[in-house]
Amino acid sequence: MELSFLKPLYSRPGPYASVYADLTRTTEDAGKAVELRWRALHAELEAQGAPKPTLRAVERAVEEEVERRRSEGLVIFAADGEVVFSERFEHAPRTPLARVSPLPHVMPYLSDRGERFAHLVAHVDRRGGEIDCVDPEGRHRHIDVPGDEEYPIRKVKAGDWNQSRFQRSAENVWKSNAKKVAREIDKVARASHAEAVVIAGDARARTAVLEEISDGVLEHTVESDRGNGLDGELSRILDLKSTERILTVAERFERELANGERAVAGLPATVEAVRRGQVETLLIDDDPASPARLWTGPQPFEVATTPDDLRPLGVDDPVEERADAALIRAVAATDGDVVVLPSDGPNASLGVGAVLRYNDPSTRH
Repeated sequence: MELSFLKPLYSRPGPYASVYADLTRTTEDAGKAVELRWRALHAELEAQGAPKPTLRAVERAVEEEVERRRSEGLVIFAADGEVVFSERFEHAPRTPLARVSPLPHVMPYLSDRGERFAHLVAHVDRRGGEIDCVDPEGRHRHIDVPGDEEYPIRKVKAGDWNQSRFQRSAENVWKSNAKKVAREIDKVARASHAEAVVIAGDARARTAVLEEISDGVLEHTVESDRGNGLDGELSRILDLKSTERILTVAERFERELANGERAVAGLPATVEAVRRGQVETLLIDDDPASPARLWTGPQPFEVATTPDDLRPLGVDDPVEERADAALIRAVAATDGDVVVLPSDGPNASLGVGAVLRYNDPSTRH
């Protein structure tokens, strides 16, 4: 998971209020239930000493969301009297929580968010098509692709005196329109770096478009005849893509580690690699109850297993923080990626490790 979208989140000095709010409405008194759940989170923020301006900013964001009923779940990170980052979800967070801490508690958000991919869905027919493109941040773009030719679209009935001529004309129109749609799919897929392309719609039109798509885009393309079930099909494809990415990184990590090359395992070695800016991809367990803690300074690279290790860097007042929060901040600042390892996956007991950009024996312990 690429982390550059988190960089603005760390621009504030803290403390941060991290809120995962359950806004689901499943009963007749749903409004009251939402209010009670929010009150409990609000009380936790107060008990943990959330600064009043930051608390008011969170209050406004939650109350507006409840009033407009735009989501079932809401994640908020606020600091210095402002909401710095928020995202709506169509489902409730796994565990509603409120936390005040030196750094934002982003691990539950990243775990719930999962791997995201730029993807597009093209609905095609013999007259052209429509393309819906979604980037990794969930932003949508809709593109209409009308065909250049509209007549004749249908073949004539058998036995008509000019049947062959019109059939050839119809085939030529389909191919011309399919070529135009395919060119647009290629252009959009390349520009957005789409990792999944779904072609849906009329069967003959799908075939014609697939014949015209370039090989580079075709390797990421699947055909679907699901119709109204396309959303489920797309979710399945993206889930498979996510699993494939996690397994690819995990296999590379194991291979590099076994060869004593560009990988480290365990908290001390990973911290050293993070501090040197070596980490290409951080691998970390999805463990909400993890007891692992690190010491941090104001700068992302100021992270260590003991406070004494930070003092030579000029950090006079190190602050203790969750290890996942400190590591993710540092990796985001150095343009690294993160893979959240599922609790039922093959590397679930790893704790933390990293694939490195370059090899440095001094980081392995």
